[in-house]
Amino acid sequence: MPTRSMHKDDALEDFTARGITLNDITKVVHVAGTGPAVIVMAEMPGISPHVARFSRWVRDAGFTVYMPSLFGRDGALPSAEEGAMIFQRACVSAEFRAFAANESSPVTVWLRALARHAHEECGGPGVGAIGMCFTGNFALSMMLESSMLAPVVSQPSLPLNDPAATGISADELAAVRERLERDDLTVMAYRFTGDKFCRAQRFAAFSEALGDRFVARVLPDSAANTELPPFFATHVTSPHSVVTAHLIDEAGQPTIAARDEILSFFAHRLNS
Repeated sequence: MPTRSMHKDDALEDFTARGITLNDITKVVHVAGTGPAVIVMAEMPGISPHVARFSRWVRDAGFTVYMPSLFGRDGALPSAEEGAMIFQRACVSAEFRAFAANESSPVTVWLRALARHAHEECGGPGVGAIGMCFTGNFALSMMLESSMLAPVVSQPSLPLNDPAATGISADELAAVRERLERDDLTVMAYRFTGDKFCRAQRFAAFSEALGDRFVARVLPDSAANTELPPFFATHVTSPHSVVTAHLIDEAGQPTIAARDEILSFFAHRLNS
């Protein structure tokens, strides 16, 4: 994959922007690649150059990437001020229950439909998905869709006001656990040790709810990139984004090992 600057807007010219209507709701989804489908859900404040880079890694590993536009300007490297406004709008949006301790965000219903749609288009055993930050726990909610086989939860940040809450209803979590056990599936999860937005209590809550089906990876803070885009430099004051802004793109780095483990997880579940 050609090297692209992480310090300017990404044109996303190698993705096809499609308007996909599901449940009478249309969203733009950026699609690229061939092979089984993987849904990449952006972190706050949107589909940044770092998120696009991760999607290209997934594409180049042999998958069809579906990258839905959920907030922000697609491909943009926003200023700290613009990123903060995007965050504030998402917090009050009806699609995201940013402060609901034990309720799922309504947008996850649409995302489950996207998983089903992507599976119909791409075939294969099923679909993978990764959520990050604001969307971090969405891949778990998507397990209520039978085509979902490979969920990845990266630094899940919702709800914002309760570090020990999951942002998923108890009934839904129980249904997810039943599905994981019935189909012999696992959830891969990632965070940094000192992450202020995704604390150890949240992973402990997920572990209690899902048992050993929840496979947690906790990276040391020293593994985080310190050359950050404006929004992160100003508003994200701890290591946070494991495979995007805080990833160090060098061989041997723990964040690269995490990326490679995620790609291998998708391959194991979706290429059989």
